[in-house]
Amino acid sequence: MEPKHNATGPAVLAKKNIYIALRCGRLANRMVLFANLMAFAEEHGCRLVNFTFHSYADLFTATRRDFYCQFPPAKKRSFWDVIPPLGRLLRRLRLPYQLIRNASRLNERFSLFGKRVVTVREFPGQDVTRLDDPRLLSQLAGARTVFFYGWSFRSPELVQRHAETIRAYFQPVEAIAAASREAVARMRAQAEVLVGVHIRHGDYRTWKNGQYFYPVEQYATWMRTLAAQFPGRRVAFLVASDEPRTLEEFPGLTAGFCPGSPVADIYALAGCDYIFGPPSTYSQWASFYGNTPLLQLQSRAVPIEPGLFAVSFLGEIP
Repeated sequence: MEPKHNATGPAVLAKKNIYIALRCGRLANRMVLFANLMAFAEEHGCRLVNFTFHSYADLFTATRRDFYCQFPPAKKRSFWDVIPPLGRLLRRLRLPYQLIRNASRLNERFSLFGKRVVTVREFPGQDVTRLDDPRLLSQLAGARTVFFYGWSFRSPELVQRHAETIRAYFQPVEAIAAASREAVARMRAQAEVLVGVHIRHGDYRTWKNGQYFYPVEQYATWMRTLAAQFPGRRVAFLVASDEPRTLEEFPGLTAGFCPGSPVADIYALAGCDYIFGPPSTYSQWASFYGNTPLLQLQSRAVPIEPGLFAVSFLGEIP
């Protein structure tokens, strides 16, 4: 792969082996970090390996038979994929991830391989560590192997530039994709505008002292407010919730529910015309993958109107 648009110089950034060395949250968090570093790898002609994605590898066409969960996708199957039981055992025991995580920490502490191997951490005091920050890029000079140890590495401009490549990589397996398509088609048959609603309760009851925990009644109010802004058009809502919901909670609205699994739900949201919900990488990913305008509601007082929605390119930190 040839480096593209490389203002720093191909001799500095090209042909490195990059490893994601820290597991960060669940499905959407890991996809968002993966995608940002994937865009960086695509931009600069590097190879990216992500053992932290083993937990979800079976759910995606590009990773289900790739032990290394690597980008660009391998042209040949590895030894671990030729002998599936052994590969599955190592994934389940998380041994490859533990090896990379510990190697990155030991290298950071003892500089075992000099400048050839580098561990990159987030910059302290910053919500986002940008992948185009000159301080970060300077750490990579001379390195052949790079461990990225952290959560907040972002480059939304590169994600946008390489969006189609990233989307192609993250296609879910057909059973999941079909469930998502069916949920979307069922609601589209009832309306001209389909809005995805992400209701997150579970951990949001306590996360950041419940700052983004909104009762179902608040979501229903937002839904009615938004529907009124499409006069003469039928509006339906496709709800993804981490807790069981009933249609009776949304009186006077045309509503339905996503399939009910994390991956099928996120890809169903991606098939909508608009998405809203609390700040979350989950709705960010749905917005990015579907190229669907998103509104992340920072408080109950935030106005909700079509002009405030915008496609996410995975640069936000919830």
